[in-house]
Amino acid sequence: MNFSKFARSTTAGMIAGAVSLAALASAATAETVRLRFHTFYGTEIDPIADKFKDAVKEASDGSLRIQYFRGGELVASDQFADAVSKGTLDIVHGHGGYWSGQVDIGNIEAGLPGAWTSVEEAKAIFESEEVNSLLTEAYEEAGTVFLGKGYGHNYDLLTKEPVTSLEDLKTRKIRATSNVAKVLDYFGIPTVYLPAQELYISMSTGVIDGAIYGGPVEYEQLKLNETAKHYTYLNMLMPGWTETFLANPAKWEKLSDEHKAILEEAIAQFADDIHNWLAEGNENVAEGTFEYATLPEADSAELTVAAQTVWQEEAERSPRNKAFIDALVANAKAQGRLK
Repeated sequence: MNFSKFARSTTAGMIAGAVSLAALASAATAETVRLRFHTFYGTEIDPIADKFKDAVKEASDGSLRIQYFRGGELVASDQFADAVSKGTLDIVHGHGGYWSGQVDIGNIEAGLPGAWTSVEEAKAIFESEEVNSLLTEAYEEAGTVFLGKGYGHNYDLLTKEPVTSLEDLKTRKIRATSNVAKVLDYFGIPTVYLPAQELYISMSTGVIDGAIYGGPVEYEQLKLNETAKHYTYLNMLMPGWTETFLANPAKWEKLSDEHKAILEEAIAQFADDIHNWLAEGNENVAEGTFEYATLPEADSAELTVAAQTVWQEEAERSPRNKAFIDALVANAKAQGRLK
């Protein structure tokens, strides 16, 4: 046997095989779709994010992968809608209030005072054909694809002294966002806006007497329970905020129907997992951390009436906004919160 010829033949075969394997690996890599997904949450939901990424990878047999970015890592949260429309990001998970200057219905879908008082009610509103069409249309005009909603949790009042009615608040200064401040102003309740990082020192020094910021778990995370113990359910807005998922149109259209279905299912589960995590966090705040009370039903109803000024301001921004507000008014009447 000509060993030299055999060696050359074997070497050539090995090279050919290696080239073939490399080509297959390259093809597999090329077929793997990677999506840049940016949320506004930080490290606190990392376990939920890991589950989400794994679910997408497993359901697609590895052909679809999520490149996950936490809040502030790549793009500021208030720039999400612009970034996803331009293709800087492929999918974003944010809050309509972040981009209300760019998308007319942003503030409304984020959550206006008095708009809904339970998760079930909020879901019924957003899953209605009318509201879903308004959202799809608005985000399409903004150069994005509306993928769905997520739901926050408690958004109530924490005070240093007990609260039995809205009348009690007329002599106290409450931290509130602009929309909530307009509602409280209707009752002559003094308000001021402060960022979250200033709430502890402001509460402890008496600059404010209370705050409307979140639920028990958020107040505990800020250690506000060290300065105020009285948590009052307002029944003004529950969930206190909603979350929105948007995609880049060009990237979305390039996805196969199978990949779209996988993403839609995984995103819906991701949103549910976050909501459940918030709910469990609020339910599991240690006993004795806060003293709980509920605003009288008549006062809660009055909050919805007072919120009509805010609702109508939003309605005047566009015909689409008016249609959305009309849907909220009809729902509030059906629920007995408006006459």
